[in-house]
Amino acid sequence: MIAFIDEHREAYGVEPICRVLPIAPSTYHAHVARRADPTKCSLRGWRDGMLIEQIRRVHEANFGVYGARKVWRQLGREGVTAARCTVERLMRRIGLQGVVRGKEVRTTIAGKATPCPADKVNRQFRAPQPNVLWVSDFTYVATWQGFVYAAFVIDVFARRIIGWRVSRTAHAGFVLDALEQALHDRRPAKGNLTHHSDRGGQYLSIRYAERLLEAGIEPSVGSVGDSYDNALAETVIGLFKAEVIRRRGPWRTMEAVEFATLEGVDWFNIHRLLESIGNIPPAEAEARYYAQMETPALAA
Repeated sequence: MIAFIDEHREAYGVEPICRVLPIAPSTYHAHVARRADPTKCSLRGWRDGMLIEQIRRVHEANFGVYGARKVWRQLGREGVTAARCTVERLMRRIGLQGVVRGKEVRTTIAGKATPCPADKVNRQFRAPQPNVLWVSDFTYVATWQGFVYAAFVIDVFARRIIGWRVSRTAHAGFVLDALEQALHDRRPAKGNLTHHSDRGGQYLSIRYAERLLEAGIEPSVGSVGDSYDNALAETVIGLFKAEVIRRRGPWRTMEAVEFATLEGVDWFNIHRLLESIGNIPPAEAEARYYAQMETPALAA
């Protein structure tokens, strides 16, 4: 109502508008006075104003995808004390909200006639340390030039994206490129790592199987008819679609999608809070693990 009076006061006057709206002229004038001189605000009003600035900053710094819960968590990490309900109330006041994930369309076509490895994960997407279990999957993005495809390799321990590739075609080579990036970045020890995917033909190709064998990685493929056979990879990709693709589209070119993916992966790994790993970013979770491993060695 205050905004409405601000907009129309020159044309109709404050008192006539207040006679129609359920607000007293004195209430409006008091609000205007507090707005002009913040020292006249109540303690709660001053506190709300300070929190709104912090909420806007956190929301904008995270691409506008955080809802009240994530904003509240990030403020707490930065030492800004606020109740979650207060953050929710202030975000409603200033019109901020997080992205909402939609239903995903399955992109991989099961190669039912192709021999494939057994499911060694059985929907248990947990790992005691990095480079024990990787999961892979890909998705599509509509552009003005046609569909493009984005493939990802994720380390299950901290949900960190360790390999990705964008391509104009969904051939086996582009998912292999994402795997190569992960191998170059992590250089896992042979015999200690399992790679899990669904039954998409790209992941059952001879080239992909040979590369896993060459790297000493044990393949695992989800079961037929199981909607959760690759749930963790689909969850991460669902976040990518909701927080990067749908929020910033429409997309003109593959190059635009590729740059946004690069930016989104960097933010996801280094800054995005994940509830499943303790409301910290993936990079921080891995850093904590390696720090804990070094502490006993130094003590010895």
